[in-house]
Amino acid sequence: MPNVPKTTLCPLCGKPENPQHTPFCSPSCRDRDLLKWLGEGYRIPGPPIEEHDLPGRVDSEDSEG
Repeated sequence: MPNVPKTTLCPLCGKPENPQHTPFCSPSCRDRDLLKWLGEGYRIPGPPIEEHDLPGRVDSEDSEG
């Protein structure tokens, strides 16, 4: 039985990948994936953040004046 190359599928739509857009099948799927990253659609779960630990928060207790 000869070794048949395994076809890799696009992670978004399931079509066979295009070598120019690996691992995606087209520029459209590649761009959709990028937009999902930029829009924080992909997240890594972690422990909850306390409200006072949020960056950029200004507390009246910590300010002088």
